[in-house]
Amino acid sequence: MDDYDRPLFFHMMEYAAAAERDVVDMVSGNPDWEAPAAVRSGLAAYADADVERFQYPPSEGLRELREEIAARRNVDVERVIVTNGAGEANYLATACALEAADGDEVLLTDPVYPYYQGRAKMLEATPRFVEAEPDGTLDPAAVRATASDEAAAIVVNSPNNPTGAVYGRELKRELVDVAETHDALLVSDEVYDHFVFEDGAFATALEFDSKRVAVTNSFSKSMAITGFRVGYAVLPEWLLEAARTRHMLVNVACSRPAQRAVLAALRETPADYYEETRRLLADRIDAFCAALEAAGAEYTRPRGGFYVMARFDGYPGTLDNAERLVDEAGVAGMPGAAFGDSREAWLRFALVTPRAEEAADRLASFFA
Repeated sequence: MDDYDRPLFFHMMEYAAAAERDVVDMVSGNPDWEAPAAVRSGLAAYADADVERFQYPPSEGLRELREEIAARRNVDVERVIVTNGAGEANYLATACALEAADGDEVLLTDPVYPYYQGRAKMLEATPRFVEAEPDGTLDPAAVRATASDEAAAIVVNSPNNPTGAVYGRELKRELVDVAETHDALLVSDEVYDHFVFEDGAFATALEFDSKRVAVTNSFSKSMAITGFRVGYAVLPEWLLEAARTRHMLVNVACSRPAQRAVLAALRETPADYYEETRRLLADRIDAFCAALEAAGAEYTRPRGGFYVMARFDGYPGTLDNAERLVDEAGVAGMPGAAFGDSREAWLRFALVTPRAEEAADRLASFFA
């Protein structure tokens, strides 16, 4: 692990915070909208519970929460493990797949969310990259050409961070088939599934009855509670025992009050809450992309999630240039190079601020 680097997210957030001018922070995906009301009321109710309720919950998660998740995902409750965010869920699936497989390769996309690559390196796996199409999706032929019997896992994320691409049903079907062909595990991270802007564009990998599919998710983004760290994994039966053991040894259990609050929110939050959030983000995307258009930038309009990638002529997405934008434009984004070679000329911006349009105007002025 000598080549493991501290994620650049932390560096850019600290750099923006230390700036001597006003900065619009568009580095990390921390939602700025209100959480469901039931999250607060659920926490308040928990605070008044008997002290016995303040003790360890079941390691795999509160039974009621797992049942609620299982019902929504149409899976057996025994396949659900509540985890310390989607990050742990993704780690469990990848680690246990590597442990069970003969091969040591993990297929990733390029661009890729850096934590996936970091986990693969931490687990001493060999990353193999499939370059995404210009729209951020994957060419199944390219996936097949990269995959081999050395593949233990294929890790994908849709809606995608950083490109905003959404993988539809046919692409997911192809990915499942590749996993089955090579006895690998498709790890489908679907944490942004509540933020899809086109009806029918998204398909969960759980639609396919396959023993080679694991889905990871969390409530961090959809409920605007990234600090609660409540996620989950839906795993195939053959992986469950290893995942439960690894989860218990690493975490013992996840936060009981956070799980109770999420359970209350799942039961009591109307669909309008999520629709209002989608409308909020769609409006921000419209305004931000319009300003980028006026500035002559090339950009990717997200079909899902809340990230926009932009490329400005003659201004590659290096760390130095990202820092310069903080200092001279007052906008903090992520260098595209942090996500892989294929988008190193780009910058990525998280639209989780009410100042997104202002940030785009600042960028337009800077590059004028």
